Amino acid sequence: MNTALSGYQEIEHTADWELFIWAADLPALLETAARGMYALLQTSLEPGPKETRDFEIPFTDRETLLVDFLSELLFWGEEDGLAFNTFVFDFDGSSLQVRASGAPIRSQSKEIKAVTYHRLQIRETSRGLETNIVFDV
Repeated sequence: MNTALSGYQEIEHTADWELFIWAADLPALLETAARGMYALLQTSLEPGPKETRDFEIPFTDRETLLVDFLSELLFWGEEDGLAFNTFVFDFDGSSLQVRASGAPIRSQSKEIKAVTYHRLQIRETSRGLETNIVFDV
């Protein structure tokens, strides 16, 4: 059993990619999921000054928030060629405000078509939260 406070592990999947993610709380789960997704994509960033993007995600439930957050990161990668490695989150009850900092993508070996809801359920455990997330490739 992994005793790190947060982390991710790739799970073998027949056609798509799947990650098992665990973290102490929802902000840490979101950040860990982003790190895991970028690892699956084999993303590396250009050195140099950081670029920041602010965005808002309406809050309906934790699972939708996770899918929408990761989908937003994929959008910025496709639209502006950016990937992010630092996040500041602010929950106001009805939405999540995100300040994401990162850099232009130097290289990315793989592609994700979509973040899916397949088997997605965020579970509370003795160490915090955990979930599996499947990416359509």
